[in-house]
Amino acid sequence: MKPAAKKPTDAVSIVSSAHLVSARSAEMSEFEFGLIVAGNAFHRWVVHCMAAAGLKDLMPLDVLVLHHVTHRARDKRLADICFIMNVEDTHLVNYSLKKLQNLGVVASRKNGKEVTYAATDLGRGYVQRYREIRENCLIDALNADDALNKDIGELARLLRVLSGMYDQAARSAASL
Repeated sequence: MKPAAKKPTDAVSIVSSAHLVSARSAEMSEFEFGLIVAGNAFHRWVVHCMAAAGLKDLMPLDVLVLHHVTHRARDKRLADICFIMNVEDTHLVNYSLKKLQNLGVVASRKNGKEVTYAATDLGRGYVQRYREIRENCLIDALNADDALNKDIGELARLLRVLSGMYDQAARSAASL
């Protein structure tokens, strides 16, 4: 006697922590595993892309801080960088800023009592080269597929919604 064929709804969930799978939302466990894998792939990508642009030996946060400091060509305060990037530990971002300053890609400036940070010409050059490599290696792979771009836009929206849910859940857990 042959076993019955599995229905698509009987598919095994791909998760990293089976002990956390909830009967109420196995999809959340699948999402979390996807987020872990995608987050690590993204971090590997930004480090390798920046190394290909000529700036080696950076950690993912260093690359992301450099991009944010370059964003809109406006000086940024440490608190604003942390807030926008949703990084709670200011010491981590401060360490990245010091590292980037030592490399000559970020400069600090005193603005009254506050210190602000901006990309230097050298930093903007690395970011521009990063952009070119990103276009060639990543964006070209999308083949400018409009349907896929719309899906990516919707995914970005959902990630922002879920980040708010995780932040609220973190606050709830911290109060227990």
